[in-house]
Amino acid sequence: MNNYYFAIASKKFLVEEEPLEEILRERTNYYLSKKKYIDFWFVNNPSFIYKPEFKDLKKKINSTPAAIISLDKDFIKWIKLRISFVLTGEFKSESL
Repeated sequence: MNNYYFAIASKKFLVEEEPLEEILRERTNYYLSKKKYIDFWFVNNPSFIYKPEFKDLKKKINSTPAAIISLDKDFIKWIKLRISFVLTGEFKSESL
C-alpha cells in the first residue's frame, strides 16, 4: 500500500487563477534532467475526496475539485508554499 500526498483546491482556482501548468512543467523538466521517475499527477475530481474521512475537506471546496497527488511528501509541501491557498493531506491506497 502506498502513501499518497496531495494538494487540493477547486479546479477553477488551480487551472485559471494559478500558474499550475508552468509549475508542473518546470517540475517535470527538473525530474527529467535528474533522470528521476515522475511521481506526481494532476487529477480532476479525484475519487479519494468522496471517502467519508475527507467529508470535512470536501465541504471546504465549493466546486469541482482538482488535486496534485504525489508519492513525495516534500514535493507537496513545496506546492503548498508555492500555491498557498490549497489544502493538503495524505491517504493510503493500493493504486492511484
